[in-house]
Amino acid sequence: MARKDSRAHAGTPALVALAAAGVPHVARTYEHDPASDLGYGLEAAHVLGVPPEQVFKTLVADVDGALTVAVVPVTGRLDLKALATAVAGKRATMADPHAAERATGYVVGGISPLGQRTRLRTVVDETVWLFDTVLVSGGRRGLDVELAPDDLVRLTDAVVADVARD
Repeated sequence: MARKDSRAHAGTPALVALAAAGVPHVARTYEHDPASDLGYGLEAAHVLGVPPEQVFKTLVADVDGALTVAVVPVTGRLDLKALATAVAGKRATMADPHAAERATGYVVGGISPLGQRTRLRTVVDETVWLFDTVLVSGGRRGLDVELAPDDLVRLTDAVVADVARD
């Protein structure tokens, strides 16, 4: 069951960061089903009733030894070579999940590009500009945050590049 509640899970670092920055947003909660085979992002789109292209997942990669965040639509996959190019790197691989959790302060499936423990360089896929608002993880499984693409890019100090593939 989906719920809109801007005060839900107010203690997550992502929501605290949004509030501190004065950014308009809507926290959208839903009951995560651990048995779902959709994946976290597609499950969120389905339960929240939004087009899956409008929901973005947060992935952590290792680019030349530095952890880097990629924010891409849940309908696509991350192009690691394009990610490396976007940050002037040579080689990218997916980060170890435990390293991603330690660096961001979030658990896999709930990693938000906002309010991370260690601010990681971030690349947002250029399709973010196709929408008035997008949804990203709010820092917990079952919590997404809807906000304007400009605010997402500004708050994460992101590079915007073509890093997603179908």
